[in-house]
Amino acid sequence: MKIKIELYEKQKQRWPEKGKHIMAQFDDESIFVYQSYRPEIGNFAAKNQFFGGAFSYSRMSWIKPNFLWMMYRSGWGTKKGQEVSLAIKLKKSFFNDILDNAFPSSNYIGLESKEFSKQVQNTNVRLQWDPDHCPYGNKLERRAIQLGLRNDFLLPFKGDGILEIIDISSFVKEQREHVNAKRLDLLQTPSEDVFPNKLKY
Repeated sequence: MKIKIELYEKQKQRWPEKGKHIMAQFDDESIFVYQSYRPEIGNFAAKNQFFGGAFSYSRMSWIKPNFLWMMYRSGWGTKKGQEVSLAIKLKKSFFNDILDNAFPSSNYIGLESKEFSKQVQNTNVRLQWDPDHCPYGNKLERRAIQLGLRNDFLLPFKGDGILEIIDISSFVKEQREHVNAKRLDLLQTPSEDVFPNKLKY
């Protein structure tokens, strides 16, 4: 694979146990995010290196920089409609632009209800902090981010914001077997660290 992988239990030792953190694999130019789709969409994207065909640009699409959160959401690629797991290598500049425009999907920032609803409706990037999960799906104290994109912030998925799309379904299947066998000592996941950011929320 073109993604750096590492033993889960090794990298777990350096990860923060609490707080809101963007856990991701990144370098100076790029960052990986994950999505899972039905074959019709996922196979098209991996083959053509952009999102098209049955992919809808008229609805919000959610990206997850954290591999294990995506595995929790997709049931390690077993949930219907989420059989194809994709690693999407985004331009780091595009991802930072996403973060700069992110607005929370729930009102924990203390705005009046009407004002919050207005801002949520007007934003093209929604930010959501959810409990992170261990490989078995159990909740952790650490929070993981997912970002909902629409309109101008989803259009770069036609290719301008993407460096590469990788179908990692086979890798997911291999690692799922270790999880099912309760052999986390054998489990490998994409190597991730805390992504530095200046999120307002």
